[in-house]
Amino acid sequence: MATPAALELVAVTKRYDTTLAVDTVNLKIPAGTYCCLLGPSGCGKTSTLRMIAGHEAVSKGDIILGAQNVTDLEPAKRGTAMMFQSYALFPHLTVLDNVAFALKMRGVDRATRHRRAGELLELVAMTPYAGRLPAQLSGGQQQRVALARALITEPQILLLDEPLSALDPFLRIKVRAELKRLQKELGISFLHVTHSQDEAMALADLVVLMNGGRIEQAGPPREVFNEPRTAFVAQFMGGHNVIATDAGPIALRADRLKLVRAGGRLSGTVRAIEYQGTHLQVTLAADAQGELTALMNEAEFDAIAPHPGDALALDWREQDVHRLSAA
Repeated sequence: MATPAALELVAVTKRYDTTLAVDTVNLKIPAGTYCCLLGPSGCGKTSTLRMIAGHEAVSKGDIILGAQNVTDLEPAKRGTAMMFQSYALFPHLTVLDNVAFALKMRGVDRATRHRRAGELLELVAMTPYAGRLPAQLSGGQQQRVALARALITEPQILLLDEPLSALDPFLRIKVRAELKRLQKELGISFLHVTHSQDEAMALADLVVLMNGGRIEQAGPPREVFNEPRTAFVAQFMGGHNVIATDAGPIALRADRLKLVRAGGRLSGTVRAIEYQGTHLQVTLAADAQGELTALMNEAEFDAIAPHPGDALALDWREQDVHRLSAA
């Protein structure tokens, strides 16, 4: 495997005609980092990934991998490899030959490329399937083959475009654990595009949340979740209520919002109750604040026994309040 390398984006911008898709992005990803580019559709995360891969031209700025400026290099010469959302396996080639394909294109002899492909199939636990065609594999198995195929070029950084989106929820959790294990074992950076907050928080050492072509906030997942800078971050990451006060907007985690029959700081009317196994989610209409959400364990819920239409009071502790930027 290639030596891990840091990735730096310097004022990277992407325009499509008059549309500004990525707006002056500056980002440093240390070598050996699992980084998730997170955000809603149209935020610029996929365009950023494709510029790093060399599949989109940079309108302005620089992409630096290790000590090399790769901005104008073709994809095969960058030291990156990309695993596509569709997996893009060749249907007429066996699993072994799919993995070995990039080495075949480089003129590597059959025995050598098959030996290396076999090593990578062992790494992703797909050795028994080496002779099968892609159509004979499950979605999760195809993904492992696509991962091995990307890794055979010994990239300094692996780029993953929503790699778990086609999997069912149970398999998604299983495969993301495998991705994290592989990243740690290989020691190279993984740059993973996703729109799933849960996925980003489970996988990432570094979460980069994008909005409108810019980085809204970047940091370790616990920091981004617990210390959102803006209302957008608080709301997109989930689990937070944004409340307007005279001193400015505040974020309050849903599991720290208390519901009481009397007293409290705000009044609200129960709109919906959802049982979610480990907790119950209560949604309330709270006057000018709009809808707020409280997460309660069963004992807390049973103590006040709310029903849709009930008028309740909402309260919280000052130490649970997080001040947000007004921007």
